[in-house]
Amino acid sequence: MAGASVPRGADSPSRTCVLHPALAQPPAARHACEPAREPERRLAEAVSLARAIDLDVVLAEVVPLPNPRPATLFGPGRVETVAETASLEALELVIVDGALTPVQQRNLERAWDCKVIDRTALILEIFGARARTKEGRLQVELAALRYQRSRLVRSWTHLERQRGGFGFVGGPGETQIEADRRQIRTRIGRLERALGAVKRTRSLHRAARQRVPFPVIALVGYTNAGKTTLFNRLTGACAAARDQLFATLDPTMRGVVLPSGQRIILSDTVGFVSDLPHDLVAAFRATLEEVIAADLVVHVRDCAHAESAEQRVDVLRVLTELGLEDRLQSGVVEVLNKLDLLDPRQRACLAEQGRGGGNGSKWPAGQPTVLAASALTGDGIEDLIGAIDARLTASRRVVDVRVPYADGATLAWLYRHGEVLECSDDNGEARLRVGLSPADAGRLERRPGVSFASA
Repeated sequence: MAGASVPRGADSPSRTCVLHPALAQPPAARHACEPAREPERRLAEAVSLARAIDLDVVLAEVVPLPNPRPATLFGPGRVETVAETASLEALELVIVDGALTPVQQRNLERAWDCKVIDRTALILEIFGARARTKEGRLQVELAALRYQRSRLVRSWTHLERQRGGFGFVGGPGETQIEADRRQIRTRIGRLERALGAVKRTRSLHRAARQRVPFPVIALVGYTNAGKTTLFNRLTGACAAARDQLFATLDPTMRGVVLPSGQRIILSDTVGFVSDLPHDLVAAFRATLEEVIAADLVVHVRDCAHAESAEQRVDVLRVLTELGLEDRLQSGVVEVLNKLDLLDPRQRACLAEQGRGGGNGSKWPAGQPTVLAASALTGDGIEDLIGAIDARLTASRRVVDVRVPYADGATLAWLYRHGEVLECSDDNGEARLRVGLSPADAGRLERRPGVSFASA
């Protein structure tokens, strides 16, 4: 059995090599309209992912791969070269920035005499180390077990104490494969039942928000696009914002009052990444349903990133998988964030792009809204708040309602959530003409004791 090259202390970061296999042809599963991504930039992202859990990356390299090998992915010459490097550099871990089959992973570990993981395992390891809430841990563990079920590769016990996670980078090894598979199946069943309860709880929370309703605005985007910094800027919160991939895993919600007086709930969500594991998307569906149920989606992009356009495609693909394809056509506010990192000419160009028509048609209804902003400095934030406010009121319905004076809660709700245009007495009842968003109009219909008719 292969062992670690050099025993290391519990607090020492693992000496790691990151390899990005650059395929000669894109995989057939890749979307036809997806922009080509530079291998060097993909490698840089993989290195950032590795460093996100404090791995010591001593070597990073793009490996041209014209003909992937079924047994080892890489050709025999490359396998031998990496084996020599692993011995000289005392490597403990090699990360292949792509998908490895169980057979390829096992053969490479034997050839290189160190632990080998692929991109999926690395992302799962990061999520496992970062999840803080019980819900987050359940979701990540479910995704990890689904991934692990098909391979059951043994792991190194001397890495277990270095960080959290699920044993892809380090952790206890499996011994009895059949027993382990049975235990994994049992544990997956328990996790799925637990997450079913989470889903029901979230549904109850959404129902409670509808009874005391506020529109929900979901911030989505590529990891490290600045969503949490923007969330803090808009809400005045102090959520941890770091220049680090996947700094936010557990969703956070805060209330915000718009210039029109309308109160909204802003939700900060987990970031996406290219080639996000499908099992992870499925496991986090209970959390991502907050995005599905949102009244408005705000897509935060890092406009200073060299692959901003490619990242946008990755995010839109995940949102499409969540069933938001119709909303993506017109209902998304797109924020080109990190404006402060651009030079003056680029800033002026992006700022002009986000100005729109003005004179009441600055953010036309039924069309995507694109704005340039800096969550760090505050540039463009007023325009963003105005665009959110305009989106929520653009399709406002004017309705006539009759409410008994005894129903003070409903009357207060109408003044708090709508724009009361007229108010008169009608045989002991209050008759009001109110402008409401479609979501609030629907919520009003569900309130008992209200006579509701469109004007």
